[in-house]
Amino acid sequence: MELIGRRRERKILQDCYLAREPRFVAVYGRRRVGKTFLIREHFQNRFTFYVSGSANESMSGQLQNFQTALAKHFDGDFPRLHSWKEAFSALEKALTSGTNKEKKILFLDELPWLDTPKSGFLSALEYFWNSFAQGRSDILLIVCGSAASWMIENLINNYGGLHNRVTDRIILEPFTLKECEAYYRSRGIVFNRLQIVEAYMILGGIPYYMSAMEKELGLNQNIDLLLFSSRAKLEGEFDRLYHSLFRYADAHMKIVKAMSANTAGLTRQEILSATGISNGGGFSKALLELEQCGIIAKTYDFSKRRRGNYYRVTDFYSLFYLKYIRKRKGNDDHYWTNYLLSPSHRSWCGYAFERICLSHLPWIKSKLGISGVITTASSWRSREPSPGAQIDLVVDRADNVINLCEIKYYSEKFKLEEDFVRKLKEKQRVFEQETKTRKAIHQTLITTFGVDHNAYANDIQSEIVLDDLFREDVTDVT
Repeated sequence: MELIGRRRERKILQDCYLAREPRFVAVYGRRRVGKTFLIREHFQNRFTFYVSGSANESMSGQLQNFQTALAKHFDGDFPRLHSWKEAFSALEKALTSGTNKEKKILFLDELPWLDTPKSGFLSALEYFWNSFAQGRSDILLIVCGSAASWMIENLINNYGGLHNRVTDRIILEPFTLKECEAYYRSRGIVFNRLQIVEAYMILGGIPYYMSAMEKELGLNQNIDLLLFSSRAKLEGEFDRLYHSLFRYADAHMKIVKAMSANTAGLTRQEILSATGISNGGGFSKALLELEQCGIIAKTYDFSKRRRGNYYRVTDFYSLFYLKYIRKRKGNDDHYWTNYLLSPSHRSWCGYAFERICLSHLPWIKSKLGISGVITTASSWRSREPSPGAQIDLVVDRADNVINLCEIKYYSEKFKLEEDFVRKLKEKQRVFEQETKTRKAIHQTLITTFGVDHNAYANDIQSEIVLDDLFREDVTDVT
């Protein structure tokens, strides 16, 4: 299968392969995001040694898999392994037994699963790297894992023998809209851009979920087949996702469930109140791990009414599952197709499109021509209930300008009318009055298909349309 996108990540891998010194690369990211596929496809499975950890496997089972991999890659008999020190010692001997001077690519997949409790795996890996691999210019060690929290805690932030040993790291993100479009095209799935956006609202840019689509079916039929039918392809995926990311996932799931009920986000204290979890190190760790895995994100409150940061769920699949799948009543195999006729579908699309815009901020900045300008993005809500005002997205710029972004999801061009423009001006007035800002205010409209340009168009300084979010890769924008 064709490898879509991932240009930056592939460049890192290739640079590491061509390096004249040993490299230790850590690759991590959300489950199903395509980490293993990226590494395998880039190197065309030409690994000197490859082994993958197995979920819920014992230490002896993991060692047996390691032994089998040694026999496969080095074409010989290897004695039964009793410890990880023996395992890495056997690998070291196998690597030094020949005269081959080519780069040796060692790929340890699902590394957190190899580290079973009290197994000594981490100390053995540490010894292997420090005593052998880092002294050889022909070694490229790649480790990969979905449990991002484990990878960060034990490798990136390690303060023991592996401190600062990881030379390169790749945090694999979900596909962008542009990459989703290329992926669907490569599989012969014909969706227009509006349908690609609606698929993103539900599944996010997760390649595995997208791969389950059937090209003979339309988008809505595919969603029913994946999520709502009696034999849904992604049945049980929510629990599998969290238990693969976190060793003890109950607290993480409880936090996400509580947060999903509030679209504006919650402060730390509000999350504690909503979940009933005690305030302590365990809660702080769970919150940090959710953030590190890309499930939630810290959000800045422009009005500064709430002390500290607040958090929102950013994983599209989790939000969709908790809103529609978990709460669904009955066994309608065509639930989503039928739901499209519901009036609440449009309001959901509006909110979900806002989240897509937030996840594609570099594209918005690029369209505004401020790629090199330092910005802070946030939402804003008036303190006063009357007249009151809410702004979908505030882009606060270091060049003394603020973009007040109104986000509208429509299946056709948005028509500017007098009442709409009047409300925008009132929002701006309340915003300026409450924030006391002296920056220039630019009214910015983000829509799917743009606006009908009429007498009111001059009241909008900037316009962004759906196609702007599909532009060529701009992920280097900060």
